[in-house]
Amino acid sequence: MASAFVGIKYKIKYEKEIDWSKNYIICANHTSNLDITAIMKACPIDFSFIGKAELLENPVTGFFFKTIDIPVNRSSKVSSFRAFKRAGEYLQLGKSIAIFPEGGIADNYPPSLQAFKNGGFKLAFDLDIPVLPVIIENAWELYWDDAKLYGSKAGYVNIRVLEPLLPSQYNESAENLRDITFDLFKKHLDKQKP
Repeated sequence: MASAFVGIKYKIKYEKEIDWSKNYIICANHTSNLDITAIMKACPIDFSFIGKAELLENPVTGFFFKTIDIPVNRSSKVSSFRAFKRAGEYLQLGKSIAIFPEGGIADNYPPSLQAFKNGGFKLAFDLDIPVLPVIIENAWELYWDDAKLYGSKAGYVNIRVLEPLLPSQYNESAENLRDITFDLFKKHLDKQKP
């Protein structure tokens, strides 16, 4: 990966052993363009990203997202519906999906965890697919957003993969699953603050 050439490496800790023969909705926080690589390093399975449609405009990422991943224009309900319908089809075929439930990288620096959107949790709940929480602790410290404002520096991106959350254990609603997942992320990330 290109990040290794600039001295960025990845440390991964798994809360429990993960059964990689299953498919998941991989759920990660988002503060850096390094987050995509972090998920790829932490999750050695076949999966597709749901990503912002603007990535289609870039000649490199555009090809990647047209052929592998699921673009979504978050300001369009029709686009969101189509993206999550396609994601549901992938999940039913046994493929995993990676989502950033915050909906993108927030503008505030240092970043804080933003409210989670419902889409991925509704898919998990409706299809009974486990949610795999992937907490990326500090990528923003090395490379916030696209690094244009604060630059980049060498170091380790720390990643914590938590135990999968089974929707059947949260049978009240997709919103309940979303809120429990958010609380896990917030609790863990709050512990990282000085």
